[in-house]
Amino acid sequence: MIKEKFELNNKIAVITGASKGIGKAMAQGLAEFGATVIVSSRKQEAVDEVAKEFTDLGLKADSIECHVAKHDDRVKLVEKVIKKYGRIDVLINNAGTNPYFGPISKMPVNLYQKTMDINVNSAIELSNLVYPHMKKQGGGSVIHISSIEGLHPSAFMAAYNVSKAALIMAGKNQSIEWGRNNIRVNIICPGYVKTKLSAALLENEVSRNSFLKNCSLGRGSTPDEMAGLAVFLASDASSYMTGTTIVNDGGLMNAPQISMQ
Repeated sequence: MIKEKFELNNKIAVITGASKGIGKAMAQGLAEFGATVIVSSRKQEAVDEVAKEFTDLGLKADSIECHVAKHDDRVKLVEKVIKKYGRIDVLINNAGTNPYFGPISKMPVNLYQKTMDINVNSAIELSNLVYPHMKKQGGGSVIHISSIEGLHPSAFMAAYNVSKAALIMAGKNQSIEWGRNNIRVNIICPGYVKTKLSAALLENEVSRNSFLKNCSLGRGSTPDEMAGLAVFLASDASSYMTGTTIVNDGGLMNAPQISMQ
């Protein structure tokens, strides 16, 4: 039955940047379909709060602190999950940052490096750390959260654009290399979601008006509008899908590029 393919019972899912926003919504979505979700983010108190919120709803959740920019934290996250649960079926690389708004010609090297470390390098290493476990257990699903900025860049988000484009290509390479091990790697590209990360864009009058004019649905999305895709890609409903980039942007990419000018 098709309905059964969406079920995630007995699946262990690790979600980074899951204390709020898209990550939290995706974690809840997976948990509602039966997965045990490992809520991960920089602060233990924050992930403990989310995990408690989920368990109070009757969902299965655990919490592990992980600052994805730190190698040791990444290693410990995977080690702790494997030690406690013995497997990882789903990894969602959602943690991201955008500390610089401006042109590429003026982009500070330190902020560029920070953006790449968090948005790309952490996702690559976490995937590499999870890979041998997924291979041993016979498969798994890795989901990278990129952005439409990685496909259709805005003029004022240079470092972020580069990082999200790189994440898309990293996922495609992983899908080629790991497909024979039944490990699927797919990428979700949200449009403008009402989160802290997009606040600067949506609060700026020029960019907000341009966005509203060009977005087919005429609004930004809510985090939970991204959760259904995560459930789909984590489940057997997408068992023949890998290396795919899915855009969920309210029709924004059908319109001309947003500009600050």
